[in-house]
Amino acid sequence: MPRIALLSVSNKQGLVPLAIALSQDYGFQLLSSGGTAKVLEEAGLEVTRVAEHTEAPEILQGRVKTLHPKVHGGILAKRDDPNHQKDLSEQNIAPIDLVIVNLYPFEETIKDPNVNWENAIENIDIGGPAMVRAAAKNNAHVSVLTSPTQYEPFINALKDGITSEMRKKLALEAFQHTASYDIAISNWLAQKLKSNKQNSSWLQAFPLKQSLRYGENPHQTAAWYSNTNEGWGGATQLQGKELSTNNLLDLEAALSTVMEFGYEKDKQRPSISPAAVVIKHTNPCGVAISENTSKAMSKALEADPISAFGGIVAINQEVDSKTAEVIQSLFLECVVAPSFSKEAMRLLKGKKNLRLLELTSNAIRKSSNTYVRSILGGVLVQELDNDEIQPETWSLVTKRAPSRHEEEDLKFAWKIARHVRSNAIVVASNGQSLGIGAGQMNRVGAAYLALKAAKEKAKGAVLASDGFLPFNDTVRLASEHGITAIIQPGGSVRDNESIETCNDLDISMIFTGKRHFLH
Repeated sequence: MPRIALLSVSNKQGLVPLAIALSQDYGFQLLSSGGTAKVLEEAGLEVTRVAEHTEAPEILQGRVKTLHPKVHGGILAKRDDPNHQKDLSEQNIAPIDLVIVNLYPFEETIKDPNVNWENAIENIDIGGPAMVRAAAKNNAHVSVLTSPTQYEPFINALKDGITSEMRKKLALEAFQHTASYDIAISNWLAQKLKSNKQNSSWLQAFPLKQSLRYGENPHQTAAWYSNTNEGWGGATQLQGKELSTNNLLDLEAALSTVMEFGYEKDKQRPSISPAAVVIKHTNPCGVAISENTSKAMSKALEADPISAFGGIVAINQEVDSKTAEVIQSLFLECVVAPSFSKEAMRLLKGKKNLRLLELTSNAIRKSSNTYVRSILGGVLVQELDNDEIQPETWSLVTKRAPSRHEEEDLKFAWKIARHVRSNAIVVASNGQSLGIGAGQMNRVGAAYLALKAAKEKAKGAVLASDGFLPFNDTVRLASEHGITAIIQPGGSVRDNESIETCNDLDISMIFTGKRHFLH
C-alpha cells in the first residue's frame, strides 16, 4: 500500500517539484483538494481528490472539505497501537504519512488598509490549522511541512529515511506556524474592535500573571505575562506591596548581576561566594562579595549609600537574621533571594511595604535563554549575554602583569561591567564596587563619573570598561585617580595608544577579546 501525502497549500511555491519527487521518486500517493489539486493535475500528476477519498463532497463553498474522520483519523492514528489500527480497518481509513499544508493568506489580506471585515474573516483558515496540529501532535508517525523552505531538505532526507528527531523539529515549526497565524488574527481583531489588549496580544503564548497598577509612569497601562513556575513566574512574593513595572525591570537587572557569582548553594556549586547587588534604574550602584551574606550586603550598600536609597536588592544565598538587620538599615523597595530564614522574616515583617521575593534556582533554570525587546511593530529576540567569563582566554598586552590581588579584582569588575548600561565603567577593589559610570554618550564621561564616585578609594583599585578604549584619555584619567590595572575588550585600531600609555604610567592592562554592550 503506497504512502499517502496530503497537500493543501495557499503558497504554491515549490509545490510541483515537491509533488513530482514524492510521487515519482518515493512512490507517495498524492491526496489534495481545491486549488492545490488543480495545480498538480495541470502539471500532469495523478491526484486523488479529498472528496473522492472521504466519499463526502466539499460543502459550504469549500469551507468544509478536510474536516472528516478519513482525513484526521488517517493523520492522528498511532501506527503501533492495535486499537487505533483496528479503528482504521473497521472504518476503512488509510493512514496519512505526510501532511503538507500552509494556511490561507490572512496576513497578506489584512495588509490592505481598506480590507473589509467580511473579506478578512473569510481568509481565516479552519481546516488547515487542524491538519497541521494533528500531524504535529502525531509526529512519532507523521511528518508535517508548513513552508516551501522545508521542501528540499525533506526530499534530501527521504533518501536515508526521515528520523524521529527531524519529525519533532518539523512539529515544532508547525506549532510555531499556527501560533503566529492565530496571533495575527487576534491582533487584527483587537485593532478593529479597539480593544485595550491589542498591543499585548502577541504575548498570548504567555498567560497573564497579573495586571500592574501602571507602567513606567502612572499614565501608562501595563500587564505582566509569564509562564507559571518559570523565571519570575515561579517567584513567591512573601510580603510587601504589589509589584510595579519598574520593580520588575530592576529585579531582573539585580538577578542577572548577582547570578554572576552563583545562585543558591547546591550540590553542583557548594562553594559560591555570598554576593549582594543593589540596583537603581536597572544599573548596579553597589555590588559586593564577602565571606557571608550580611557582610556582602553591608559592602554593597556602603559602595554608594546615596544611590542605594529606594533601591532593589538581589542576594544569591539565603537571607539570614544578620543580613535582615543590614537590610533594615535603609529604605529599599524589593529584595529577591533564594530563601529567607524564619528569623529574617520576623525581623523584616515590620517593613510592611518592603517587597520580599523568594526565587529558587530551579525556577531560573526553567526559563528561556532568550531576551526579547519590543520595537515599533515588532520584537527583537536575542540570546542572553550570560556565558561564564573565561580568564584563560584573556591577553596581557602591557609590560606589567597584574598582581594576583589585581587579577581577582579585574575578574570581579568584569563580571559587573556587562550588567551596566553602555557606555559602562566599573571601578572596584577587594570584592566591592567603588564607582560605576553608566549609560553615558562617551566613555571618558562614564569613567569620570565612576572615578568621582570612588573618590580616594580609587587608589590601588582596578577599572573595567564594557567596550574598547579608542583613545588614551580614559587611561590617563584613571591614572590620575590611582587606578593600577584596567580590563577591556580591545579591538580598536588605536589599541596601541592605550597600551603605550599604560606602559608609560605603569598600569597593567588585560584584553578579554569580548565586549559586553548593554543598550
